[in-house]
Amino acid sequence: MKTSTVLPTVLRSFALAPLIVLSVSTAMAADKTAQQTARARFEQDSAVCNSGRSNQDRATCMQEARAALAAAQGGRLPEPDPSLARNATRRCAALPMEDRADCEARMRGQGTTSGSAAAGGIYRELVTRTVGPVEPAASAAEPAPR
Repeated sequence: MKTSTVLPTVLRSFALAPLIVLSVSTAMAADKTAQQTARARFEQDSAVCNSGRSNQDRATCMQEARAALAAAQGGRLPEPDPSLARNATRRCAALPMEDRADCEARMRGQGTTSGSAAAGGIYRELVTRTVGPVEPAASAAEPAPR
């Protein structure tokens, strides 16, 4: 090999080294974020299992939560299906317009939820406080009605 062709190749390799280090560190940061997200999801799943709000007995629920954590850590857990959220908000389409926004908010998880599918249904409640128009106070000069 000629030294004239080796030198540019070596220099190009050195020029690419910072890019390789940057892409490796970016991948490691993304992996750490994915691990933290998976762990947080496991904690949420465990809380549901321990509260009895799942549709399974506690042992099965915890087994599923551990399996989902292992799958997420191994990169084998699929992304959530966006059609599920779309179907949830479609349920609200049959309601009158004035009720639809509140229904969609409940479907997005706002408010409180109780019950389960196993118990016969899930009850979602969202309390919205509104203030009506303020009526003017009766003036002191007017006599009170008798």
